[in-house]
Parts: sequence; structure tokens; C-alpha cells
Amino acid sequence: MVWNRKDLLDIQSLTPEEINFILDTARAFKAVCLRPIKKVPALRGKTIVNLFVEPSTRTQISFELAAQRLTADVVNFTAEASSFRKGETLRDTARNLEALNADIIVIRHSAAGAPHFLARVLKASVINAGDGAHEHPTQALLDMFTMQEKKGRIAGLNVSIIGDILYSRVARSNIWGLLKLGANVTLCGPPTLVPPHFAALGCKITHVLDEAIENADVIMLLRIQHERQRRGMFPSLREYTSLYGINAERLAKAKPEVL
Repeated sequence: MVWNRKDLLDIQSLTPEEINFILDTARAFKAVCLRPIKKVPALRGKTIVNLFVEPSTRTQISFELAAQRLTADVVNFTAEASSFRKGETLRDTARNLEALNADIIVIRHSAAGAPHFLARVLKASVINAGDGAHEHPTQALLDMFTMQEKKGRIAGLNVSIIGDILYSRVARSNIWGLLKLGANVTLCGPPTLVPPHFAALGCKITHVLDEAIENADVIMLLRIQHERQRRGMFPSLREYTSLYGINAERLAKAKPEVL
């Protein structure tokens, strides 16, 4: 197939064919990363701006390294060292980026929908590196790539996602992607952190950890998104850990080859 989209904004809008196209392309580029000279000229002459309005370490470095290995020119932009601190709006910033003729904007923002806004007003391609509690499509693609690599497939896998589902953009993107590719998805966590509407999408929901892990091929643990929670979602961290923390005893109940 041919990739016809200008932007990569979410997993929800992608077709299974588009997801597999990205995963297949990533597999080819992984081979490049294992060579002594880890560069190809795929993006030579292109300028990529990493617009990280929300703090990031791994994601920003990963995007920067990927761009460099594709021979692109990279500009890193952080809120702390920008006119955002002076009150510049996202729209103003978008216009400035347009004037600089950037080819690709990689954006992480605390507001859900910020990448979609940029995609509407910019001619440049926009990649969502995480927007609020909405989606984190590239993280989900990486997770699915790993599952394919380690398990040989995604269709038919039993994948349990455990923890803060409500505020996790990683969970949302993974749920969309895994369901589209035919996995069986189980969500587990406190009732306050597992929205019941995910059952309508085809997810199994449980609040008992042992039920979530006993038949799982893949277990995905999510951190608590303290910075996004507006109120206490469970009585205490001690109680949460006792009910939903993974230890050797609990993991022994899972399949021996669980990922």
C-alpha cells in the first residue's frame, strides 16, 4: 500500500492495513539501526521540529535520534525556553513554524487535541507524540511492534492492560490498535480508573488482578497519572499496590512465556 496521510495524529482513525504498513516499515528500518553506519538519506533536506510543550525524556530523544538517522535536520523546541512562557498561543507558534518552512512537526502537549489543531492550520506534516489523556500513537505502535517481534503475531493474543486506564493516553492508543489487529484486550484496575464504556469496544473489564493475568500472553503495566488526576482515585498507594502491583508470586500464575 501507499501512505496517503499528511499526519499521524492517532491510532483510532487508522485502518488495520495502515497500522501494519507502519509496523512493516519500522521492521525494515530496525535493520538499519543494527548496522555499523546507522544512517539512510530518506529525509535528507527535510527539517523536523520537535515541539515538546509537555516535558519528555525518552520520547523526545527517540524522535531526535530517529530524525538524525534518517538524515533530517532537527530543531528541538521546549516550552521552558520559548515564547510560551511569555504567553504566546499555540496558534501563534504554529504560524511561526509555518514561516520557518518546517516539513514535519512532532508535538507533545498537555491539551488533548493540540496536534489535530496544528494539522488543520499547517501545511507541514504533524506527528502526535502525546496529547493530554487522549492518545500516544507512536508509543502504541512501538508496543505493537514489540509484541509482533516477540510473539510473532498480534491477532489472537490475550493482552492485559493494568493500571490507570482512565488517564492513560498510552492505554487508549494501544486499545484501538490491538483491537484493530485482532487481539483480545482485558483492562484491569480500580473501578474509578477503568471506564466501563471500553466494554462496548470489545474489551473485557475486570477489577481482579489474578483474573487479568492468568491467561495473558502479554501484560502491560501502566503508571498512575498523578499529574492528570483531579481528585483521589483510590484510598492509598499502599492499597493500590497490594491489589494491582505485580510481584513474583502473582506473575507465577501467568503463562510461563508471558511477555
